[in-house]
Amino acid sequence: MTSGEPSVTLVVLDLVGIAVFAISGALVAVRKELDVFGVLVLAGATGLGGGFLRDVLIGATPPAALADWRYLLVPVAAGLATFVYHPAFGRMERLVTVFDAAGLALFCVAGALKAVDYGLGPLPAALMGMTTGIGGGIVRDVLAGRVPVVFRGELYAIPALAGAGVAVLGLRLDLPTLAVAVGGAAVCLVWRLLAVWRGWQAPMPSGPASV
Repeated sequence: MTSGEPSVTLVVLDLVGIAVFAISGALVAVRKELDVFGVLVLAGATGLGGGFLRDVLIGATPPAALADWRYLLVPVAAGLATFVYHPAFGRMERLVTVFDAAGLALFCVAGALKAVDYGLGPLPAALMGMTTGIGGGIVRDVLAGRVPVVFRGELYAIPALAGAGVAVLGLRLDLPTLAVAVGGAAVCLVWRLLAVWRGWQAPMPSGPASV
């Protein structure tokens, strides 16, 4: 296990992922007609939730969100920007979908790389990457009073797990960290965007549900 400072690559992946996820959380809050405090809460929960959960589970305490002021400033700035300019963000629905997919890709890779840094094996590290990617969205949807998107047939968690798995495999092969991060993020991003474009869904129960 390493307890040193995180690499520049990890910090950049984390902060960019936090920003794009915070925007998606803030937009949900605006559409739910929440006030500015509600917008900031959902922005922060979406941007920081997955990473916070990851850090607690792998023993990286205090979590980065509490130890580094940048991790708190980024979702606040993104939330305020979305609150003020939400009509413009709302008109860019497709672009926001791309941002969300990019956030998922960045987070699943950052989570996996940090888990490996803290001594986890390949499978647990990949699962931590997936958790980092989907955790904030689950918290956002629960706070907003809706069934999390990841449970509604969306191909969301599976691309995140695949991207994290590619990143972990690349590290096992001693490939450069940047190449590993780009490769894993690309797998997740392309899969997620194809799923949105083609309407791919995860398997759902067939027939009426029994009571």
